[in-house]
Amino acid sequence: MEMKKRISLELRNRTPAEVEELVVDNCRTSDGEVEGLTDDFKELEFLSMVNVGLTSLAKLPSLPKLRKLELSDNNISGHLETLSEKCPNLTYLNLSGNKIKELNNVEALQNLKNLKSLDLFNCEITTLEEYRESIFELLPQVTYLDGFDQEDNEAPDSEADDDDDDDEGEDGAGPTGDYEDEDEDEEGSEGGEVGLSYLMKEKIQDEEDDDDYAEEEEEEEKAGVKGEKRKRDAEDEGEDDDDDDDDD
Repeated sequence: MEMKKRISLELRNRTPAEVEELVVDNCRTSDGEVEGLTDDFKELEFLSMVNVGLTSLAKLPSLPKLRKLELSDNNISGHLETLSEKCPNLTYLNLSGNKIKELNNVEALQNLKNLKSLDLFNCEITTLEEYRESIFELLPQVTYLDGFDQEDNEAPDSEADDDDDDDEGEDGAGPTGDYEDEDEDEEGSEGGEVGLSYLMKEKIQDEEDDDDYAEEEEEEEKAGVKGEKRKRDAEDEGEDDDDDDDDD
C-alpha cells in the first residue's frame, strides 16, 4: 500500500491536526521520499515509518511537537540535517537497520539539542572502532545509544521491558505455586477425609459401645427380674411349707 493512502486510512475520520500518534509501518513510498505528511500534522508527537523504503527525509514536513521518530529498516544513508530543521524537539530517534556508515553521517544530529536516545543498531557505523565512545563524544546530548548509556545501563524503556519479562517470569512461576497450593489443598482434603472417616468410625464405635452398654443393662435388668422372681418363688414356697406345717 502506498504511504499516502495508508496515512489517509490512519486518519480514521480525524483531521491531521487531531492526530498525535501515527504509524504507517510496512507501506511503500513511490520514490523513497516521505509522502502524504503535511504541516497540518502540527500536534503529532509520535511517528513510525518502519520499513517503508525511505532513502531521504528531504520532504519531511515541519513537525514541531514530534518527540519520537521510528525510521528503522529503511535505506537512509545521511542528510539528516532535515531532522533538526523540521523536528527540533526530538528526544528519541531510531535509525537502526539503515545505511549509516560513517560518523559524519550523523554529525547533523548535533543540532537536535533535546535528543536523549539514538538507535543505530544494525547500521554499518556500529562496526567502527570505538563506535560508542565516538558517538557519545560527537553527540554529548545523547544519554542512550542503542539502548544503553555510557556506563552500560539500560534505557528506561528497556528496563520497563525487562520488568515486564520479570513479571511474566513471576507469572510463569505462578502456576507452579498454584499447583503447590492445589497439592496442599488435596492433601488437606485427603486429611479432611481421613479425619472425617476417623470421626465417623469413632461415632460408629461409640454407638456400638452404647448399644453394648444398653444390651448389658437390659441383660442386667432381666437378670434382676429373674432374681426377683426366684426370690418370690422361694418365698412362696416357704409360705407353702409353713401352711403345710400348720395343717399338720
